[in-house]
Amino acid sequence: MALDRYYTLGRSGLRVSPLALGTMTFGENWGWGASEEVARGMFDRYLAAGGNFVDTADLYTEGRSEELLGRFIADSGSRDRVVLATKFSYNAQPGNPNAGGNGRKNILRALEGSLRRLRTDYVDLYLLHTWDRITPAEEVLQTLDDLVRAGKIRYAGLSDVPAWYAAHLQTLARAHGMHALVNLQLQYSLVERNIEREYVPLAQELGLGITAWSPLAMGLLSGKYKPSEAGRDGEGEGRLQAIKSMGLPSLMDKFTPRNWAIVAEVEQVARESGLSMAQVAVQWATRRPGLGSVILGARNLAQFEDNLAALDRPLDEAALRRLDGVSALPSQFPYSFFEPTQQVGIHGGVGVGDKPAGYAPPVWIDPAPTPAYAGDTAEAAR
Repeated sequence: MALDRYYTLGRSGLRVSPLALGTMTFGENWGWGASEEVARGMFDRYLAAGGNFVDTADLYTEGRSEELLGRFIADSGSRDRVVLATKFSYNAQPGNPNAGGNGRKNILRALEGSLRRLRTDYVDLYLLHTWDRITPAEEVLQTLDDLVRAGKIRYAGLSDVPAWYAAHLQTLARAHGMHALVNLQLQYSLVERNIEREYVPLAQELGLGITAWSPLAMGLLSGKYKPSEAGRDGEGEGRLQAIKSMGLPSLMDKFTPRNWAIVAEVEQVARESGLSMAQVAVQWATRRPGLGSVILGARNLAQFEDNLAALDRPLDEAALRRLDGVSALPSQFPYSFFEPTQQVGIHGGVGVGDKPAGYAPPVWIDPAPTPAYAGDTAEAAR
């Protein structure tokens, strides 16, 4: 499970490391990021470990993240090796509605700014950062397709959009002979598994590799937070506390009884396996079906070194099953309607199941034995 065992991203020929370098922390503009020296150390260490997938956005630390990355890549001469991903959507000029969103005007404006800061003439993977709720899907897709044809981006994808919207764009691309999307970047961790209901099967069916952001649930799964006496809050410093102070309920609502139970199980598995809690959480996410890469985001080198070693010692099946169980999603309609009891009414009582493991072999760069854990049999979807 080394960093230099690369997966193809979605239904493409783009090969990426199972762990990506997240650079949301590159730059101190937001008050909790990493200095240039620390950021360069993480970048250099990631490349030395065999990693090649680097993720940023024009929003991150007000453009500073892209500036630092551009400098690091130029200084290291690694542009051809690095798979460079950045994103657009967020407004850069308050009061100007066309300096944000997903319309053609802003996409072109945003890309030119990113290329300048990144010191490059193309981006390997360009992502719509967040659904703006108003731009027609056809406009977004046509603009991204034009950019691929112009050579300014190599591939395109989506982050933080509804599942139906992603399916709509991918279907339009196929129907009209445009370049298909290859990536969905979504929040995913032991405490946030909702993408399993729609996005994972969507990605596997339509050829989109998933990259997971926040595999540590804003630091909750690292062990730095502990339940209060009331069981509703936590103590500690870090990104989760910073997000909480900003008043973003969709991200800060992590202090729940369910999540504290998950944290306790992660702690127990970590103790038994000799891994850190962060390593357990990252490895669990990496080994889930449909996941092409998991994004690591750290504020210092010690955190980054720990996260980078998450795949060095594989967890056994029993530990993975325990983590699956404590974090399992409750059954909901319509999926609760598709239980095995429907087999008699639909399939006439005849057993119907998936093809056996190994029928569609994993896509590896180097030959490797089939992993023992069933969750690892979905490599072809990566």
